[in-house]
Amino acid sequence: MSAIKKIGILGGTFDPPHVGHLKLAAHFAKLLHLDALLLIPSGEPWQKGTGITPAEMRLKLTEAAGIDLARAFLYLKISTQVGIDRMEIDRAGPSYAIDTVKILRERFGADASLIWIMGADSLVKLPSWNSWEKLSQYVNFAVASRPHHDLQQQISSEVSQFLQDHQTREAAALENSPCGLIYIDESFNVDLSSTALRDRLKSSSRSAIGSEEIPTHTLEIITNLGLYQ
Repeated sequence: MSAIKKIGILGGTFDPPHVGHLKLAAHFAKLLHLDALLLIPSGEPWQKGTGITPAEMRLKLTEAAGIDLARAFLYLKISTQVGIDRMEIDRAGPSYAIDTVKILRERFGADASLIWIMGADSLVKLPSWNSWEKLSQYVNFAVASRPHHDLQQQISSEVSQFLQDHQTREAAALENSPCGLIYIDESFNVDLSSTALRDRLKSSSRSAIGSEEIPTHTLEIITNLGLYQ
């Protein structure tokens, strides 16, 4: 084990959090020997438009998913601690990743390896993020390939240059570097879209959705409160 603290960061709207998020978290927690993994629901997801579930409810759903994730870690013998952070919900204005990573860098110190976890679709959209070119000054990136996303065909020249400057082929390199590296894991495919799930929750097939798609505790809240109808 490296002496450097390794902190994974999984941000998102989490509307709702689903098993794809948990699989992504578990995969990189194990691969990168993370000391902790933070789930950070966005407060005002400025790129998502209207119709977003209120932030406090999404936080509650994420906290419920965190219970299932922690139990999965115990079962899989993954020693990573799970944390739910409400910093973006408490922060006024649009939720920008650059503001979040600055706070986390202050919190964990200059030597900690901060690793932002994302799917390939987020990597493709990275240039649309606020001050995206400065993110690598604060964090590393761990990217999972996603079904139907051919990176080579979809990435812009900006992202291509970003990969040339920062990509590493060794996952272990992220464990020993505080920031500035990006690792793309092509062995793991995960679909991180909540949109299709929301549509199904609003349809007659709602009752067919089970814990293999939405974590048990999250699904219980959705069912009990009649959310997404």
